[in-house]
Amino acid sequence: MKNIVILGSTGSIGTSSLSCIAGLGADYRVIGLTANNNVDLFLKQIHAFKPRFAALMNPQAYEQVKDQMPKGTRLLPPEMESFTFLASLPSADLVINGLVGAVGFMPLISAIKAGKTIALANKEPMVMAGKTIMEECQRWEAAIIPVDSEPSAIFQCLTDADETTYNKMQDRISRVFLTASGGPFAKRKAALSTVTPQEALKHPRWKMGKKITIDSATLMNKGFEAIEIMNLFNLPEEKVQIVIHPQSIIHSAVEYVDGSILAQMGAPDMRLPIQYAITYPERKPSPAQKLNLFEVAKLEFMEPDFERFPCLSLAFEAYRLGGIYPAVLSAVDEVAVDSFLKEEIKFTDIPKLIYTVLKNTHSGGGKVNLNQAAEADAMAREAALVSLQSKSYRKAII
Repeated sequence: MKNIVILGSTGSIGTSSLSCIAGLGADYRVIGLTANNNVDLFLKQIHAFKPRFAALMNPQAYEQVKDQMPKGTRLLPPEMESFTFLASLPSADLVINGLVGAVGFMPLISAIKAGKTIALANKEPMVMAGKTIMEECQRWEAAIIPVDSEPSAIFQCLTDADETTYNKMQDRISRVFLTASGGPFAKRKAALSTVTPQEALKHPRWKMGKKITIDSATLMNKGFEAIEIMNLFNLPEEKVQIVIHPQSIIHSAVEYVDGSILAQMGAPDMRLPIQYAITYPERKPSPAQKLNLFEVAKLEFMEPDFERFPCLSLAFEAYRLGGIYPAVLSAVDEVAVDSFLKEEIKFTDIPKLIYTVLKNTHSGGGKVNLNQAAEADAMAREAALVSLQSKSYRKAII
């Protein structure tokens, strides 16, 4: 029996996780679910899976559902402590962190300190303080299994990896090919300044939440994943090569020093990496569609355009600077994407706002502790809002 807690059950990762668990049988049991404010879907999930614990972050949503819990399900108060409690639940064998943004930081730390195995889709904490997080995993004997398709592909190609430290393979790896679909604008010739939120949300391959879909369109998501895998797998930057692959069939690949390349392939369906993380180290039949190579026919690979998509450059620059800069990058991107979705700024203003706040951040490099990362996140959000109000970001030349 594997007892599972899902943080962010009504998002795309959470719903796909429950789809997988529903098909895996009685050996996989949901004991905790959390969400923000999607009351209708959350109630359906609670009544279908009947977890021991449930939590909603939004107080108004909490009031709506508090009298509708099935027998045996306890609804926790609408506060972060409920999320951290569930992330460290003693009876949990696996914690799926499908939260979006920095809100997933404290629950992740709580799960690590409880020595849990974490299926991690929430990449922002690994951007904010990834090296420190991996040290904490070693200290508390916790393990992180990546859920996003590309980091999962790399994990699957590291045939002898230790999922706690990932240190066994360093002398054997020549390069890691981190693939990206390129988003909806990979081949667009028209100016990106006129892009609307509706256009940016039309991803050609993946069905995801709004935040990650916009990050995919700006390629910031791939910058985040580059930082994530460098921290997660202890890789130097020179061993990471981003490849635009519009078909999203090869999810990533690892080249070994002898020239052999191991690639993980499959249909573009998030249930594949999610189920692998749930059943690891076993593999079981999946609800995902099987890949038909004859229908695929052609695979394309292109170099990313760092000038047209400056968010990618900003991500690597923040990683090189180290210190609190990656945490600032993550926080300001969250504010910028939210502003774009509200049609308060242009698509091309997203990197301008990030650049402006990074430029005005003054910090030494090196490793940050968890408190410093959290403080930097809060500081950067405030700085981003100030820049939005003053419109100082418009002057940025990237």
